[in-house]
Amino acid sequence: MNKLSGILLGSAIALGLGVGAVAPASAQTEITYWQYTFGARVDAIDALIGQFEAANPDIKVNHVNFPYADYRVKVSAAIPAGEGPDVVQLFYGWLDAYREAELLSPLPASLTGDVGDTFFPMVSAMNVDGEFWGLPTAVRSLALFWNTDLFAEAGLSGPPETLDELVEMGKKLTKRDKDGNLLQVGFTVVPTGQDHHWWREVLVRQFGGEPYTDGGRKVNYNSEAGIAALQFYVDMVGEDGISEIGFLTDGQTAFKAGKAAMTIDGSFRLGSFNKQRGLNYSITELPSHDGERFNYSSYWVNGIASKAQGEQRVAAEKFLAFITTNDAMQLWLDTVGELPARPEIALVDANQNHEQFGPFVRGLAYANATHFVDEAAQRQIMVDMVDNVTIKGMSAADAIDIAAEEEQKLLDRFYGS
Repeated sequence: MNKLSGILLGSAIALGLGVGAVAPASAQTEITYWQYTFGARVDAIDALIGQFEAANPDIKVNHVNFPYADYRVKVSAAIPAGEGPDVVQLFYGWLDAYREAELLSPLPASLTGDVGDTFFPMVSAMNVDGEFWGLPTAVRSLALFWNTDLFAEAGLSGPPETLDELVEMGKKLTKRDKDGNLLQVGFTVVPTGQDHHWWREVLVRQFGGEPYTDGGRKVNYNSEAGIAALQFYVDMVGEDGISEIGFLTDGQTAFKAGKAAMTIDGSFRLGSFNKQRGLNYSITELPSHDGERFNYSSYWVNGIASKAQGEQRVAAEKFLAFITTNDAMQLWLDTVGELPARPEIALVDANQNHEQFGPFVRGLAYANATHFVDEAAQRQIMVDMVDNVTIKGMSAADAIDIAAEEEQKLLDRFYGS
């Protein structure tokens, strides 16, 4: 036995390994990633974790997901207790609430140095006082889904290009029984869904207004433009009669059942609609008004939890960098249907001209993101505003004044005015 072999053997015995035993490999650093449960998202992150671990064998990523309804509560309880995720996914509209609760830590410049040049502009909502608090793998926009079979049955050859055409086509596509009950709606009206974004960032702007000023701190939709936008929206249920709030529960259900000719939704619905047997549909950009096109953009970001320290923090930063690469964004698009957050990937010809992704990708060019301080509460204010008109018979002007006052109180409480 040579001297080196003797040293190794002695070391093995000293460590209790015994002759023939193999010394343990260097320990892995383990981190945990949390997101809400959505089948395609789970598949996408699992694929990315597999790629990451293959390239970084010294890091293990544990993937945990929860039902959407439970997600925020679990995050808010786990991180302050020093448990839960090291890298956490959150809706961009929750950022201020997460920061205020000290659930996140700012990202290092090594991850964010070129964000302004390489990501879509709406990602700047993650920048607070010069620090970024999260980065998205993908972004979202809205588009109009239309049932090609129902359009053909009604003698219509293509989708509406304008809001006026949407209403006129909607009338031809609406069906009622002899008692006036709706059997099929021309268009879905769902304030609790994507419509509150459509009204805020699209309709208000198309009618000549601006929903907020002062960096999102001042409500500005209580204007003639806002009133006109709200009146247009509620008239689809009332005067125009092409829809009904709550028809077949929600827009997604009605459209999948072939009982809604048109609905507005995000690209994340593609997986669900594509799986629906007998549903033949196409997608187009949101209708214009007076030549103006606007869209709404949202996104889920990946942030680093405040609990991530030491080796976990280093590994978390490395994983966050990996899932925001160009290749990761293309995988996310192909798997989930959400759009790459970097224009250089999203705006390639193959994506812009894609039969399904194309309208969403093109919509990003004229999209705006609302700077929410409490997305759920601000959504509810819009829902109540619509109910005040459609159920309580209030005028659009009065309903909008109430909504604006309530939302301004919410903003003032947050910003400390």
